[in-house]
Amino acid sequence: MSFISILFALLLEQAKPLAQVNPVHNSVRDWVRWVMRNFDAGKSHHGWLAWNFAVILPTVLVCAVHWLLVWSLGWAVAVVWNIVILYATLGFRQFSHHFTDIRDALAAGDEDQARRLLAQWMRIDASDLPRSEIVRHVIEHSVLSAHRHVFGVFAWYSLLAALGLGPAGAVLYRISEYVFRHASRPGSPTRPPVSAAVQANASKAWNAIDWLPARVTALGFAFVGSFEEAVDSWRQYEAQGPATNDGVVLAATAGAVNVKLGGQNSQGDGQVPQPVHLRAVVGLVWRTVVMWMVFLALLSLARLLG
Repeated sequence: MSFISILFALLLEQAKPLAQVNPVHNSVRDWVRWVMRNFDAGKSHHGWLAWNFAVILPTVLVCAVHWLLVWSLGWAVAVVWNIVILYATLGFRQFSHHFTDIRDALAAGDEDQARRLLAQWMRIDASDLPRSEIVRHVIEHSVLSAHRHVFGVFAWYSLLAALGLGPAGAVLYRISEYVFRHASRPGSPTRPPVSAAVQANASKAWNAIDWLPARVTALGFAFVGSFEEAVDSWRQYEAQGPATNDGVVLAATAGAVNVKLGGQNSQGDGQVPQPVHLRAVVGLVWRTVVMWMVFLALLSLARLLG
């Protein structure tokens, strides 16, 4: 089921991707804001209560629908439900057009346009960034987006689907990531403030949930890229001090494509980022997708033969 569901969800997402503003994401945003507004009372236990309502309740509901479909209508209809959920949670095309537009601007020699597009995408001041820094930011943001929108979803979906929980893993991963981003954003007059308790709990939960997917993504990049360099860069990064999940992914990427990432705390002993590395990153991501699909296909085949 996992292989078929992911394959059709990827094909559907490539053929007709969800717009950046769409009813599914708007519903998740409104749900999280409603939960925070009604359950965030500032205490630590309130923070965990809000997080559980925001993340665990939708996860349980999606799992319940999956099993209701299995029992009432059969596995074929349940597979369709899995595809729908994966289509809503995967987001290859949610960020790839930003990457493509900036890459095309750099290829045309229009660095000012590349800076404007980068500032619009990442919401940073890119007016003074040199060419190499533009490329570095694009690589880092694209790789982390691919991890959070694709490979992290693959990992949690595959894990919980193997346990019979259907698409619950995909929902758990994506909503927990959104709650973390929502809680981490600076205050706004149009959005009620999020308490320090919710911010801390959302960060702890997200770090725990993303720990395994980040390392699976890093291993995937190592396998399809320069393995020894990726592993060495990963080791060097972890030897510097406490490692973050994003840092592990970037360290493996730096070694896999032989490029320096991380700015002042540069990761990897590779080259200064250049536009040619953008093509290398695209190849790295797609080879990792193919590796995932082959792996899931082999698992499905083994289950059928077993």
